[in-house]
Amino acid sequence: MSGNTFGEIFRITTFGESHGPGVGVVIDGVPAGLAIDGKFIQSELDRRRPGQSALTTRRQESDQMEILSGVFDGIATGTPLAMLIRNMDQHSADYSGIAGVFRPGHADRGFFKKYGLRDYRGGGRSSGRETAARVAAGAVAKLFLKDMGITVAAGTVEAAGIQVERRDFSIVETNPMRCPDEAAAKLMEQAVLAAAHDGDSVGGIAECVISGLPAGLGEPVFDKMDAILAQAMLSLGAVKGIEFGDGFAAARLRGSVNNLPGHAGGVQGGISTGEPVIFRVAVKPTPSVSMRQQMETLDGETVECAIKGRHDPCILPRIIPVIEAMSAIVVADFVLRNRAARI
Repeated sequence: MSGNTFGEIFRITTFGESHGPGVGVVIDGVPAGLAIDGKFIQSELDRRRPGQSALTTRRQESDQMEILSGVFDGIATGTPLAMLIRNMDQHSADYSGIAGVFRPGHADRGFFKKYGLRDYRGGGRSSGRETAARVAAGAVAKLFLKDMGITVAAGTVEAAGIQVERRDFSIVETNPMRCPDEAAAKLMEQAVLAAAHDGDSVGGIAECVISGLPAGLGEPVFDKMDAILAQAMLSLGAVKGIEFGDGFAAARLRGSVNNLPGHAGGVQGGISTGEPVIFRVAVKPTPSVSMRQQMETLDGETVECAIKGRHDPCILPRIIPVIEAMSAIVVADFVLRNRAARI
């Protein structure tokens, strides 16, 4: 299987399945001498781990990270940095009733058509469980960017159709929706719980702000900064769309207005302008819901089934640290690439 590696210099390869022994990541290109703060990496994983509140899956995973290589006395050695997160609370039997059907809204059918087999226990490599490895790698990228004053912050700006009226990213970690608007967060929480009570789920929109970027990061043709950030975001199974700055609203502006600062979201010609890079991603409702649904069998028949197991009624609270992680990985890679851009 190809497509498990991302990045050019700061390069990550993830491995593992949702119901296997564990998931992990190998990072190549971590500069030797970088201080690796294991407690910080663990704190980032704790933000993503399941079982945090009534708004997330009841699966209980401590997501304890083990550093296997690439670090000596807390310092990166310049060799591949490998980290492992063991799975401890898999309930594979929950999926035995749907072993013969493709779950709607999942990668099940496409995976089967491509490879001729699939791991029906939670989706295997297609599971959101894989993103734990990305968060671990993103934490290392954040440590690298910290010394340059570059920060990444994301939050839920819409869920179940409820939109924020203010953006204070300093309060994102104070509510279970990871929302920058306290009043909107309470309404979102009520809507998510109502959907969960009905055996259903909701989606929404997350916004990410990358601050402290110098001007000049990104490549002007195929590897534009916004293009690679878009690839990073769309590689997340729950993300169905992305926009930078004004996004689609720019199509309704005149050029004289759109040319003003702030409308482009911090990227022009694929290269950072020095302004904060701002983008938003559309996050679909969790496809695994307990309501009975029409499903296709492996033989092409249609049956009505319900999906058992423990699933998030809204993916947004747990995808926020993943969005930050992938953003940090992209920026760290561009910083390292830029060091070879000119004499």
